[in-house]
Amino acid sequence: MNLVKLSAALAAAAPALASAASMSGADLSIVWAIPFAGILLSIALFPLLLPHFWHAHYGKVAVFWALCCVVPLYAAFGSGAAVGAVAHAILGDYVPFLLFVGALFVAAGGIHIRGSFVGRPIVNAGFLLVGAFLANIMGTTGAAMLLIRPLIAANEGRHYRMHTFIFFIFIVANIGGCLTPLGDPPLFMGFLRGVEFFWTTSHLILPLLTVLAMLLAIYLVIDTICFNKEKREGLFVENADKQHKFAVEGNINLFWLLCIVCTVLMSGIWKPGVSFDVLGVHMELQGIVRDVLFIVFAGLSLMTTPKAAREANQFTFAPIAEVAKLFFGIFICMVPVLEMLRAGSHGAFAPIVAMVTNDAGEFNNKMFFWLTGSLSAVLDNTPTYLAFFNLAGGDAVELMTTHSHTLMAVSMGAVFMGAVTYIGNAPNFMVLSIVQERGIKMPTFLGYVLWAVCILFPVFFITDWIFI
Repeated sequence: MNLVKLSAALAAAAPALASAASMSGADLSIVWAIPFAGILLSIALFPLLLPHFWHAHYGKVAVFWALCCVVPLYAAFGSGAAVGAVAHAILGDYVPFLLFVGALFVAAGGIHIRGSFVGRPIVNAGFLLVGAFLANIMGTTGAAMLLIRPLIAANEGRHYRMHTFIFFIFIVANIGGCLTPLGDPPLFMGFLRGVEFFWTTSHLILPLLTVLAMLLAIYLVIDTICFNKEKREGLFVENADKQHKFAVEGNINLFWLLCIVCTVLMSGIWKPGVSFDVLGVHMELQGIVRDVLFIVFAGLSLMTTPKAAREANQFTFAPIAEVAKLFFGIFICMVPVLEMLRAGSHGAFAPIVAMVTNDAGEFNNKMFFWLTGSLSAVLDNTPTYLAFFNLAGGDAVELMTTHSHTLMAVSMGAVFMGAVTYIGNAPNFMVLSIVQERGIKMPTFLGYVLWAVCILFPVFFITDWIFI
């Protein structure tokens, strides 16, 4: 379907609102989800069916689908609504998102961890466990970017290693960051809305330990089988760097990482009450200061990091460039989908929304977990978390007490199931890009989803049964 035909189809699906000043999710039909479905299918199928085309033109494909969303918005709702919707997606969500993950990527990419690590099963499992802990201090992005390169180096002598990086995405880039608001952006949004800082720590520590125990046990079985097979077939090669003592090069970046984390906390605590309107987007002073500081700290990291540290990491900007291009299209194509989700029972997703309550009007916590998680796997998990947070009443005090299991379900779903797809959480794609850049084969989009469904879903079912 070409852009003109798609524009006409979406415009016809909307009511006669060309002069409307804004759009409402209640007025949008499911047809408006076509661009979002299109970019997801492109990410899933093009690398498999047209790999050379995709690697050369994925940015253009992302822009194409973004235009497939923006042009019909302009045609159906007028320039005011279209510009406002796109501005909210870009200025309000995409730019802060990209600056945050970009700053963490630059700072963590300047830290080179050198040592005698050899990718034996117990060593690899140790990396995963340490990463899960660090994710709650520096965020899933920071922990993933800090540890992915030393993990790659440790496994240079391994032949079967793809599964190690799949589990790294599962645990370090997603599930591990569920204990504090610093771990993952959805929890930080809950913190801004009144959820106590250590509430998630006290309520999600047992589910996290349970999930980690199961995943690490599964990983150790898989990696031990692969490792023993390598030794039998003579495929395992000892790491050439094993004679090097443990050392951290570029450790000034540990300070820049701390500064970035403190900046995130500052933006949530400092409330000067000063705001500006830019293209209809309400921008608060603390958010602007936060984003400027991200740029400053990233620049300082580049200036103060020894060149040898980045060279040892084989640091390039290609992974963050890929994230920037693809998520530009994703954030724009999500606009009508999120509006429909925010419309709740009045929107196109009303049948899905209705599933979170039973006939008596009581919350169905299992559906809160699975629906929040399933949508977080394909949408940005932060607005998805907020949508279901509000569906549960939006009162932080009541959710922390009377409906604590509901808040647990929403929090776990948003954080845990970001691991189900490559686009479920920002560090997923960056890990994928860095690993592939080193010549390590990874599953296709659909292949990764199959790994996630086969391994994660049984673990999530058990966790749901025990805790929700």
